Amino acid sequence: MNGAARKIRLVMELRKSGVGDTKVLSALERVPREIFVPEPFVDQAYENTALPIGQGQTISQPLVVALMTQALEVGDRMKVLEVGTGSGYQTVVLAKLCRRVYTVERFKALLLEAEQKFRTLAVSNITAITGDGSRGWPEQAPFDRILVTAAAEKMPATLFAQLAEGGVMVLPIGLPGSDQEVQRIRKKDGHPLVERLFPVRFVPLVAGDLPVGN
Repeated sequence: MNGAARKIRLVMELRKSGVGDTKVLSALERVPREIFVPEPFVDQAYENTALPIGQGQTISQPLVVALMTQALEVGDRMKVLEVGTGSGYQTVVLAKLCRRVYTVERFKALLLEAEQKFRTLAVSNITAITGDGSRGWPEQAPFDRILVTAAAEKMPATLFAQLAEGGVMVLPIGLPGSDQEVQRIRKKDGHPLVERLFPVRFVPLVAGDLPVGN
């Protein structure tokens, strides 16, 4: 089965698994996942599974990417903050759906690789920095949408403060190695309205900067 056929099979699988947003499915179809996975795993790029990308991080399972993106309810005029660039795959999916993505990655090596892929794909509406994602990006706040791709123990108040009124934040909540769930948090009159969506397993959201050189 060639890459195009594998991609079609994956999109059909996502649709059967509850991804009904046609804009999200179209974005996933237009992003070549194979360029975001390390060479030894390219043949698995369109399998519905998470894969290692280095630095102890992973590229998320396509179903999780699709469901979290769908839950975010992104519009084409929106300004989105992504915490945890990782491979850059989720970043590019978001970039297909909104006006601009601001993305923060803890590991400089991962960010440099992701930025190279953004250039390869000629995606120009992404702004990226290395830093402590738990701090968000206060200079660019407020954001219409915030997506966090690492698990927090509880809702990060710093990130919630950077969410615009009426905005939506989607993130995994829970301790490493224990039950985690994706939650959708809406900001209404300055207060969080929380919806519990589905179980997941993510690496933890770590606060604090890495030593220089990482």
